[in-house]
Amino acid sequence: MSGMNEFIDNEVKTNDVVLFMKGTPDAPQCGFSGQVVQILNYLGLDYKGINVLADEDLRQGVKDYSNWPTVPQIYVKGEFVGGCDIIREMFQQGELQAHLVEKGIPVQGKATA
Repeated sequence: MSGMNEFIDNEVKTNDVVLFMKGTPDAPQCGFSGQVVQILNYLGLDYKGINVLADEDLRQGVKDYSNWPTVPQIYVKGEFVGGCDIIREMFQQGELQAHLVEKGIPVQGKATA
């Protein structure tokens, strides 16, 4: 396992919710990352945002790690959940909230957007 792979593996396994994104949760640098941040913030999640734009090796490394071609990417309890479209769809269907609760992660906010 390369150093970058070890770094990603460690982040994914030591944080309940990790968002690999373009920019930061306070200042997303693309619309897709921004949408995912809005959903996670709406749910009141405590998550770690990692800016892939800060390091080209990280940007490529996270794609290799998940075998998923795009960013943002969300991991919950060490498991890759998906990118923006998947997260948005799961959120709209209530599946994301159910998945988080099932994993022992409390969520706020119901259908009062």
